[in-house]
Amino acid sequence: MGRKLDPTRKEKRGPGRKARKQRGAEVELARFLPPGKAAKRRLGAGSGPAGRRPLGGGGGRGREPTVGQTARGQSGFSDGNSKWLAPAKAKKTQPKGNHVELSSDGEVEEGSWEMEEDGSSEEMVDDYGASSSEEEELLPIEKAALKQKSDREGLSEDDSEEEEEEDEEEAEEASKQKMGQKEEEGPDLQLNLDVDEQFKLPTSEEIEKEDILFISEPPDLHVIHQRIQGNVEVLQDFVAKREEGRSRQEYLALLRRDMAAYYSYSDFLLAKLMDIFPLPELINFLEANEVPRPVTIRTNTLKTRRRDLAQALINRGVNLDPLGKWSKTGLVIYDSTVPIGATPEYLAGHYMLQGASSLLPVMALAPQENERILDMCCAPGGKTSYIAQLMKNTGMILANDSSAERLRSVVGNLHRLGVTNAVVSNCDGRQFPKVLGGFDRVLLDAPCSGTGIISKDPAVKTNKDEKDILRCSHLQKELILSAIDSVNAASETGGYIVYCTCSIMVEENEWVVDYALKKRNVRLVATGLDFGKEGFTRFKDRRFHPSLKSTRRFYPHTHNMDGFFIAKFKKFSNAIPQAQKDEPAAEAAAPSAVPDTVMEPPPKKKKLEGSKADKEQKLPQPALKKKRSLQAQRRPLKA
Repeated sequence: MGRKLDPTRKEKRGPGRKARKQRGAEVELARFLPPGKAAKRRLGAGSGPAGRRPLGGGGGRGREPTVGQTARGQSGFSDGNSKWLAPAKAKKTQPKGNHVELSSDGEVEEGSWEMEEDGSSEEMVDDYGASSSEEEELLPIEKAALKQKSDREGLSEDDSEEEEEEDEEEAEEASKQKMGQKEEEGPDLQLNLDVDEQFKLPTSEEIEKEDILFISEPPDLHVIHQRIQGNVEVLQDFVAKREEGRSRQEYLALLRRDMAAYYSYSDFLLAKLMDIFPLPELINFLEANEVPRPVTIRTNTLKTRRRDLAQALINRGVNLDPLGKWSKTGLVIYDSTVPIGATPEYLAGHYMLQGASSLLPVMALAPQENERILDMCCAPGGKTSYIAQLMKNTGMILANDSSAERLRSVVGNLHRLGVTNAVVSNCDGRQFPKVLGGFDRVLLDAPCSGTGIISKDPAVKTNKDEKDILRCSHLQKELILSAIDSVNAASETGGYIVYCTCSIMVEENEWVVDYALKKRNVRLVATGLDFGKEGFTRFKDRRFHPSLKSTRRFYPHTHNMDGFFIAKFKKFSNAIPQAQKDEPAAEAAAPSAVPDTVMEPPPKKKKLEGSKADKEQKLPQPALKKKRSLQAQRRPLKA
């Protein structure tokens, strides 16, 4: 496989053993040296081992010869040579110009040592303990190459090592600069990870400092998110993980404050959501509201089949799938190369852009052919056209809405989709029983706060308060009573009312349904939907009717559709219960048949007349006589 590289081991650089064993290099070296130095070099080479002894242990350059070495050096030469062979004081000078010095490759370079004027010399040893005698054995070509290399570099091995260290330091600094942000966040991240099990509440001073910083700088969302997770873990096992001396309310207050800053919700709405969902589910709900719901369409079976429509859209570059087993007409669009709301199929009325949750109320209503059906709040017409589709354009649908401007879109969609059994009206739904009644089924998609469609309208996060919720709840109570009064309980196939909202507030859903159960002769029945969560039968200090379990709630984090609430009523009597608790619920029997166009007169007038008679009995006799005489004078005028 090959040798493994050991980074700690430095390989020796320089000529190999064979190059050092070759002889006659001193002759070739003379070609590259000045004439004076070449003669000295020859004399030094001729002294042999007696004149020079290599120093052991390597690397030192400026060692002076010892006394023993000097004695041996003088004994082997004549008096003429003894002068320049005598021990001299060597001094190390900086290299100037072209020089031969011991390079990092272990070669001799000029100018590394300059002797005094007396011409003395000293022993030269390379970095690896090789003497000059070994260096002179190098090939001329190698020496020439080394000389050129030394001229280019002009640095010793020590200097090159220092440069390598400096390069490594610069590389480390560069990497630190690149990772500067992560290094700054690193301690915080590590701290947050380490103290997950020991989450501690910040002090009031720290909270005040954060509030001051939030004014000038945006909050650190990552730190807030980590704190939310730690807080939720403590609240899930509060007895074991809580901090001593801190109450649960303090943890909840901090959690609500952090979630309001992280998800941009109002404090009021977060308090409401915290009452509805457990804490882990609340986090999932808030996260799901940050992601848009899938685009869904409904096939118009009055003009085409779902299979044919899907194939036509696929040919146009649309990526789609069936919506689910619970829907036979829905398709979910993942992506498209063409505008999904401007294809020829859309303009021809083959499909309708409609949310998945909007299909559920019509499925719960289950309209039958040849029935009379009222859609009390019909705009923009998606549910109305779905009802006509299920009825196969038979019977009659009254599409009503209180907004004349929104009815324009209803008329346009009904024409495009080929609906021919619908009548469009503009009337206040609260007054509708006085206009027309006797319907087999009624669909009431009541106006609401929109807390289930935050992904479509993020403004709901901050622009809703307690007054808005109560205002919507009051309007919904009036509309649901009007919808119940518009249904004929004696209908052979119907007598059903479906109430739905795109809100998840209890005040707009269970509270309204429980109110309708007390005020009218209706009962809750199964919606016919196989999925969805059951409605609340108790909420905080309120207790609702047990039959509210048959209602259904849909959430974006569990069903991947807009938040929705659906309840289905069955009306079993056209009589309206008396308001007094002492009186029976319904004394008068309901008529066997109710006119199609006009509802029966409400018995509330009888009750009012009885109360007026009681008041007249309490009046004094002169005032009573005067009142009766005035009534007698007015009767002929009315006739």
